[in-house]
Amino acid sequence: MRKVIVGAFVSMDGVMQAPGGPDEDPTGGFKYGGWVAPMADTDPVFGEEIGALFSQPYDLLLGRKTYEIFAAHWPYAEGGPDDEIAKQFNRITKYVATRSGDVDTSWVNTVVLSDGAEAVAKLKQTAGPALVTQGSTELVHALLAAGLVDEIRTFTFPVLLGKGKRLFDASSQASAYKLVHSQVSPLGLIAATYVPNGEVQHMTIRGAENPSKAELARRERMKREG
Repeated sequence: MRKVIVGAFVSMDGVMQAPGGPDEDPTGGFKYGGWVAPMADTDPVFGEEIGALFSQPYDLLLGRKTYEIFAAHWPYAEGGPDDEIAKQFNRITKYVATRSGDVDTSWVNTVVLSDGAEAVAKLKQTAGPALVTQGSTELVHALLAAGLVDEIRTFTFPVLLGKGKRLFDASSQASAYKLVHSQVSPLGLIAATYVPNGEVQHMTIRGAENPSKAELARRERMKREG
């Protein structure tokens, strides 16, 4: 069975839109494209953790928009500063989840998944390497809603963006997670790896088991206000 690993560059407020450059994805008037770039080449933890993510056998699992960004860059990047990762991306299988038939799939080893989460669920049952996402906000939301994610690797940068496409939305399936690895860089980057850990546990905090009359009144007010 194959694992689905969500790899995400996020701001402190969870935005993951256009980390690589100003023209990557200006949807919705997003004006901070390239917010990862100032640290990407200088932060030693970032390089180490990205290297660890892509040192294992993997295939890429991408939404259409991210696939098109990658397909317009990586086939032409061999011989440049990112030669090693370019060679990896060009060699491995790229699965692109899209409802549109208007996708240029000329990038070598591209496979189209036309029914999103359902197709990924079937793909997980096959033999093969891990399926690693990059970007692909809508696809990640669908995978989280369907409970198909086996691991989340976040790279949280010390920046607050305020608006933009976010890693999690209201459709995400409630679940507890366990932190299995983390590293903090001197520049403030936090790399963390989480795996599902059953259902969300909830209870009354110690010391609040016997609510006061004021607390009971507050609860009644909350019920009335909806």
